[in-house]
Amino acid sequence: MDMDDRFANGAYIAGAAAYPPRWDAKAAAFRQVTPCDLDIAYGDSPRQVMDVFYPRQTPKGLVVFVHGGYWRMFDKSSWSHLAAGPLAAGWAVALPSYDLCPAVRIGDITAQVKNAVRLAAARVAGPIRLTGHSAGGQIVARLAGMDWDGRLQQVVPISPVTDLVPLMQTAMQVDFQLTQAEARHESPLHANAPDVPVHIWVGAKERPVFLEQADALAAKWNCRVTRAQGHHHFDVIDGLADAQSPLCQTLLS
Repeated sequence: MDMDDRFANGAYIAGAAAYPPRWDAKAAAFRQVTPCDLDIAYGDSPRQVMDVFYPRQTPKGLVVFVHGGYWRMFDKSSWSHLAAGPLAAGWAVALPSYDLCPAVRIGDITAQVKNAVRLAAARVAGPIRLTGHSAGGQIVARLAGMDWDGRLQQVVPISPVTDLVPLMQTAMQVDFQLTQAEARHESPLHANAPDVPVHIWVGAKERPVFLEQADALAAKWNCRVTRAQGHHHFDVIDGLADAQSPLCQTLLS
């Protein structure tokens, strides 16, 4: 079995190369017109920074979106526009960057994002909702089982990588350098179900491995999974920009 092909997304999405510049343009335009604090440091390295966007009224609580990119690509600046849905519903939204592999290990990234969420939660009162895409979905699923002083109310991993063990058989392992123990420890599928509600969201047109891993985690954790009809790995996140979308409604319900 070709594991590199199993986890390849862009090769199976028409016009895949056009998505990153489109994300960047939408995100930059959104930052120009939305109240926000940019590049808030939450750690020592230059990438340990986050942006926080604010609604026009006192926030109902905090939403955190964690970006994907297989722990090797992207930063917070490509996704600002995805804050639009929660903001319109009255929630503040934090988007952290984090250090990337191979400079750090995947477990280090989990710890960094945990620190980012804790700092954002100190700035914004009220309940917390976590969501993240792909690698970011793995991260928020890991955070779901940690102690948030009763404030964490909902976690929506979007197209999450729930089992990292197969990644050891891909070319990305050169950057990850995962051991078997690390891969299992950082895999939500190999963890006990958290005490907070989790609803997995995945595009119905995704690569089979993402559907399989979403279903496997839903079965292990006895949580809900939605297959968003007509959506693939790159556009399954679009609903976050619309407060009335089923994805945003699920996150904020």
